[in-house]
Amino acid sequence: MTAPPRPARAVRLGPRSVAALVLVSAVGVMAFGWPLLADSASGLAHSQDAPWLFAALLPLLLAVAVATVADKPPADAGGTPSLDAKAIAMLGVLAAAGAALRPLGAGTAGIEPMFFLMVLAGRVLGPGFGFVLGSVAMFASALLTGGVGPWLPFQMLSMGWVSMGAGLLPGPDLLRGRRELALLAAYGALAAVLYGLVMNLQGWPYIAGLASGVSFVPGDPLHDNLARYLAYCLATSLGWDLPRALVTVVLTATLGGPVLKALRRATRRAAFEAPVSFAPGTPPAAGATEPAGRAATAAE
Repeated sequence: MTAPPRPARAVRLGPRSVAALVLVSAVGVMAFGWPLLADSASGLAHSQDAPWLFAALLPLLLAVAVATVADKPPADAGGTPSLDAKAIAMLGVLAAAGAALRPLGAGTAGIEPMFFLMVLAGRVLGPGFGFVLGSVAMFASALLTGGVGPWLPFQMLSMGWVSMGAGLLPGPDLLRGRRELALLAAYGALAAVLYGLVMNLQGWPYIAGLASGVSFVPGDPLHDNLARYLAYCLATSLGWDLPRALVTVVLTATLGGPVLKALRRATRRAAFEAPVSFAPGTPPAAGATEPAGRAATAAE
């Protein structure tokens, strides 16, 4: 009788990795939202101050990746690194695939097919791996499309949050089939719209020449600026956000099943958390060329 396949285990995170994720997410929230809370007389609500804040985000994103590679999960996971060589190789392959998908629709009414892959990969491989994957994939795609600029760290943060959120969805080991695809499609649509809203917040305070009804006014009450911000999003970016959400739903519904199976099969074979032990083998017979010791393979 054939044994049932082992569940695909996500890449687990240790305490330093969690702390790094919390830190960079908190700094990211402040980086996106600080203009709404800045006093007009403080000197903070000027566009010339923004590049310094942008430059501070890149080292923090690098710190998350380094902590994830160097950290170890709890002892019940065998003490293996959160991202070993196999996980880093998978990270490179998926980041390259995501970067290659983005130019297929970049600049065309918000059609960005990389979103569905980031959501599915985060679902299978976990929130920590998903955050690093989303950030690296966005960075690589910017190099391919020539989209490197002060907005890039914010794009990396936002895409990292999209993929991380997929890893936090309920039922990773139990929910399968159409229900899981429906959950991922709904999350992908919501995340695609929220991505556009968040990225608008990054650039909206520094865009001059807009009508007063949708312009950012430094020092105004928060609710007034938020009302103008929502009006700005409805007037400018909703035409890109909704197609992005629709493409994500369609790709998840049509290709999600095979992609999830492929990712889970690769994750099972990689056996990220399987401890590796070495045991002496039996001595070879006289004249044999096989070495006396043999490394035991990772436990299934």
